[in-house]
Amino acid sequence: MEFTRVKNYIDGEWVEEINVEYVPLFNPSTGKEIGEVPLSSDETSIKAVDSAHAAFEGWHRLPLGKRMGYLFDLRQALLEDQEELAISIALDQAKHISEARGEVQRAIQLVGAACSIPSLIQGETLDNIAVNINGRVTKQPLGVFGGVAPFNFPALVFGWFIPYAIGCGNTFIYKPSTQSPLFMQRVGDIFTRISLPRGVVNIVHGNRSIPNTWYENPKMSGVCLVGSTPTAKKMAQACGRGGKRSMLLGGAKNYLVVMEDVDWDVFIENFINSCYGSAGQRCLAGSIVAAVPEVYDELIERVVEASKKIVVGNAMDPDVYMGPVISKKAKQSIENYIQIGIDQGSKLVLDGRNPNLADEIKNGYYVGPTIFTDVTPCRTIAKEEIFGPVVSIMKIRDINDSLNLIRAQEFGNGACIFTQSQYYAEKFIAEADAGMIGVNVGVCAPHPYLPFGGIKDSHLGTNKVQGKDGIAFFTQNKVATIRVAPPAGISEDKTEGSGNPSVRSCVAQ
Repeated sequence: MEFTRVKNYIDGEWVEEINVEYVPLFNPSTGKEIGEVPLSSDETSIKAVDSAHAAFEGWHRLPLGKRMGYLFDLRQALLEDQEELAISIALDQAKHISEARGEVQRAIQLVGAACSIPSLIQGETLDNIAVNINGRVTKQPLGVFGGVAPFNFPALVFGWFIPYAIGCGNTFIYKPSTQSPLFMQRVGDIFTRISLPRGVVNIVHGNRSIPNTWYENPKMSGVCLVGSTPTAKKMAQACGRGGKRSMLLGGAKNYLVVMEDVDWDVFIENFINSCYGSAGQRCLAGSIVAAVPEVYDELIERVVEASKKIVVGNAMDPDVYMGPVISKKAKQSIENYIQIGIDQGSKLVLDGRNPNLADEIKNGYYVGPTIFTDVTPCRTIAKEEIFGPVVSIMKIRDINDSLNLIRAQEFGNGACIFTQSQYYAEKFIAEADAGMIGVNVGVCAPHPYLPFGGIKDSHLGTNKVQGKDGIAFFTQNKVATIRVAPPAGISEDKTEGSGNPSVRSCVAQ
């Protein structure tokens, strides 16, 4: 691909900022530099806020049907450009092209779900509170929101934030990851193509200084994030000081619990997808496999055999299953965790360091499937988020043991159980201390019409993303108490025979 100098999208135009630092953009599959990304100035961020604030007045007063028209146009444009959008993700984020296509499809589904906002944003009425008094609740937009995206799901997080925010009548400033900005470069062009009014969505690239300009700005109403838990906690504190709404999704450490009645074919398929899809770089990736004694040894044999068959390579290669991790730094961090696992006494039964690679991609950032056994809950690799294709297998006594382990950890994003027992399934759903639960599925991501998000340290702020939660976050309730009185000369007497004789009932006549 051609070398890309990434630009900001402010007030409906692409803006190339000068006199700021640019950081290199790499293709993780090859390690080659493919572009550069600006670390935009505070002044640029403030200009984006001003643009969004100026656009809000006209945008939120636009009839709802016209706002929905822009969302329908956005969905159609995404459909038309879906292959190019997927390629952009496979290049700078290095998600395998098949998964990148799936991510774009999910973003399209999210925009489609947001097109149902007219049904979800409807208010409430309560008649006859007292004589001649009714009550009414309407949902109204708040103003300008800012969103910070991670590197791993540039299309998905776009779909979580922007369609819901602008569909409800707000305007938005979006900060993509500097490691995967190409998807939003194409989406900015789509905004222009569909004639989205200037300032409704602004795209600003940079580091943490960008959201730092939001917290105390009176023109901002709220902040969204998908990122690490430490970052989410810092942003929650800053939003609290600044009086901003916050919707902050943090880290995870997800369990796959395997019971004695597991369907092996179902489990292995879901294990591979959960633990190695996106090279383990997603918040719902399986990280710990907890198995009861009856199946523990067989499970190890099966998952090691299946994992050895995983083909690692260039994200654009259709014969590959798993691409690289995002950066050289990420590769080093994952390999450091592998060494910590060895040093603390866990058994490395499959080592993903230094996988076999073709010469043309040897400079890419690859870690192959990695499996530890004999892992105990106190080990570092069982407690901290590794964000890579590293699996810890531990033996549990029974379902209660697994529930206690899930309850004891700081994270609470997702947890899955593999069983044919309805008793186990229902008990797990009721008692697993996580925000999203899976039964015989390895990635328990809810459908776009349902809320997505964890609990405990996996989620901070007021609401989860998508579905009714997304509507609730991007709107505020306005309550009206309405007293009415009849005009002079109009009686409120509704008894039979009262009023104008010409409109009396035929029974009375």
